[in-house]
Amino acid sequence: MQPRTKKEILTKFLMFMLTSSAGTVVDLGLHWWLSAYVFDGNYWGSFWVAPTVSFEVAALVNFVIAYFFVWKERISQRSVRSFFRHFAAYNAASVGAYLIKFVAMQGLHFLFVALGWFQDWSSEPVLCNLLGLCFSGVFNFFMSEFVIFGKPGKKKVSEESLEHRVDGE
Repeated sequence: MQPRTKKEILTKFLMFMLTSSAGTVVDLGLHWWLSAYVFDGNYWGSFWVAPTVSFEVAALVNFVIAYFFVWKERISQRSVRSFFRHFAAYNAASVGAYLIKFVAMQGLHFLFVALGWFQDWSSEPVLCNLLGLCFSGVFNFFMSEFVIFGKPGKKKVSEESLEHRVDGE
């Protein structure tokens, strides 16, 4: 198996970024709606519950796009089992991406509070979310590219099978 070229990785990254915009729209739209209408003015709802719910829904949207379009050539066997096996790995990686987003989002919120910027409850949580997504997106790409949808390697040949070939059996 040949290593991927920088051009292949860059092309896949650009395709990932383009298709991830659907998840970003879902994440930001749902987060805004929850913050503005369900948790209006409530810190815990707008900065803890809303981003968690919106991120998980967006992760599902991103996974479906990734599975069927971005890394479709790397799925050796399409089945319900394959879909859920890949989704479990993708969702596990999404937890790491979510933690990165969440830490960035909280840090930005407290920075904005300290500076007195963007204190309008309807937009500030969504702005922090968007900036946090920038950090988590890079992590999510590398996990998808190299771990979840990594190119399958060559099958290793065991010593026993080599002995059978040598012996002619």
